[in-house]
Amino acid sequence: MMITYEKRHPEIGENVFIAAGVRLIGEVVIGNDSSVFFNSVLRADINSITVGERTNIQDNCTVHVASDQPVLVGNDVTIGHNVVIHACRIGDNVTIGMSSTIMNGAVIGDNSIVAAGSLITRNKVFPDGVLILGNPAKVIRELTGDEIAGNRKMAIKYRGVKNNYLLDAREEAP
Repeated sequence: MMITYEKRHPEIGENVFIAAGVRLIGEVVIGNDSSVFFNSVLRADINSITVGERTNIQDNCTVHVASDQPVLVGNDVTIGHNVVIHACRIGDNVTIGMSSTIMNGAVIGDNSIVAAGSLITRNKVFPDGVLILGNPAKVIRELTGDEIAGNRKMAIKYRGVKNNYLLDAREEAP
């Protein structure tokens, strides 16, 4: 069976940083003030990828879709290095730890943390405000207010990093 797709071009919001080596393929939408760092691939060739505002996707991440499931990433999300996001939904103010994998149909609730190296299996749905850990991943506990605030601080930190890269690019432009 051959799956075909309509060739579409990415839509990039305002004040967005797309680093060298990044590949945005197909129907990718990236919200204002977000960033995609070095050598990440967002491949929306058979469905769509939507990344919210003030979200950062770190180096070497892979984001892909299924023919029947898009990827939806909320606002103020930090996705750590080497993460695989596949045909799933990630809420607002979430941190996804390095080298985690989130599979088809999974849902990560708002204000949550997925610990580094976790495997979120197909169609697993997690509530808001929890720490998710393991292989396969499970809820460990509810997050504290400080931990939820920490997610927002991490997103703010990476907006600053992104803004530095954008400033450097403007200064280097002829």
